[in-house]
Parts: sequence; C-alpha cells; structure tokens
Amino acid sequence: MFGSRRRYLMILSLLFLVLWGMLAIDPHDRQDWALENALLVIFAAALVVSFRWLPLSRISYTLIFVFCCLHSVGAHYTYAEVPYDAWAQTLTGRTLNELMGWERNHFDRAVHFSYGLLLAYPVRELFLRVVNVRGFWGYFLPLDITMSTSMLFELFEWAVAEIVGGDLGIAYLGTQGDVWDAHKDMALASLGATIAMAATMAVNIYLQRDFAREWADSFRVKHPEPLGEDRIARMLKNKP
Repeated sequence: MFGSRRRYLMILSLLFLVLWGMLAIDPHDRQDWALENALLVIFAAALVVSFRWLPLSRISYTLIFVFCCLHSVGAHYTYAEVPYDAWAQTLTGRTLNELMGWERNHFDRAVHFSYGLLLAYPVRELFLRVVNVRGFWGYFLPLDITMSTSMLFELFEWAVAEIVGGDLGIAYLGTQGDVWDAHKDMALASLGATIAMAATMAVNIYLQRDFAREWADSFRVKHPEPLGEDRIARMLKNKP
C-alpha cells in the first residue's frame, strides 16, 4: 500500500511539474510570478519531507494537486489577468463575466474558495492522525484552521505589497480596486471549507456506525480539574 501511494504521488508530482514548467515560461509578470511561487515551493518541500513519516491519503494528495494547479495558473497570468473570459468565449461564444453579470476578474475569488474547499480535508486528516481529535472537533478545527490561515495570508499579502510597493505590490495584492477584497476572499475560503466539512460529515454519518457516540463523546470533559492558577499550584506542589 505504501508503494502504491508513493507511485500515485509521483504521478501527481510529475503532472504538476510539467504544468508548472510550462507556466514558468514567459509569465505575464516574472517578479509577481516569483512572489506567488515562494509559498508554493515551501509548501511542496514540506509535503516531500513529510512523506516518509506522514504519507497522506490519495484523496488529500489529489485535492492538494488540484489547488496547486489552480494557483500556478493564477501565478502565470497574475490573478487579476487570468483570461477565463477569453477561454469561455472560445468555447461558448459568450464571456463568463457577461453571463454572470460580473465587472471584475473573479479568478482570485475562485481560488480562495478552492483553498477552503480543497484543503480543509487534508487539514482534517492531519488533525485526526496527529492530534487524534474526534467527533465535532474533527470538523470544526479544520474549518477554524482554514479560516485563520486565510486571514494570515491576507496579512502576508498586505505586508509583501507594502514592502515591494509600486506596480508589483498592486499586482501581488490583486484587490482590483475593491476595498472589501480581503474580507470577501476570507469569506469565500470559509464557505469552501464549510462545504468540504459538511460533505465529509455527511459521508461519515452514512458510513460510520459509531458516529453519534463519537460526536457525543467529543463534548465529554476529559480532565475535570481546572487549569490556570490551579494547574500552576499543582505543578509547584509537585516540583522537586
């Protein structure tokens, strides 16, 4: 099973490297492309390093693969310039913005939504296997982490835009003149994660025989003793 999972990951990795290599050729803005790919390189390195001691499921690797592909497309064109309207017009004769009544490029919105939709499940797998959470917390904590990391990324974008400044900072931030851009991005990521966790819970309700018992047990108090000053007092008392 371990070898099969490794082969599957190698196939996904090779497919992604081919796509990434093609999109690395003559991007719309080389500096913005480099900024957009900085976190991706760190993330990919972490996945490779962690494979030996924490290989994820094929579902998780597939979801991560799809998200990374979407991000690579956004990095190639810059998120505000992805020509999905031209693609839609070629296929259907009408632009997507015209069909939906949009006035801005919404590719960045789609990727923020996909961040929650596609990455909440891999985060849940980490919580279940490393932290050993169960029941309610196995759905809430992945949602919470997705929401908080989405907020942290918006702060990171703001910091980078302030540091690099000029047109590069504007291209990287990608607000397209919307003062509520960061709020909408975080809301969409949260919505995507909520849908992912709701779907996961629905599957588990159907397949997991002890779902109700595990859910109820997750609210049971495991350690009745208070913490805070009481915990400090106990630690001082037991200190040699």
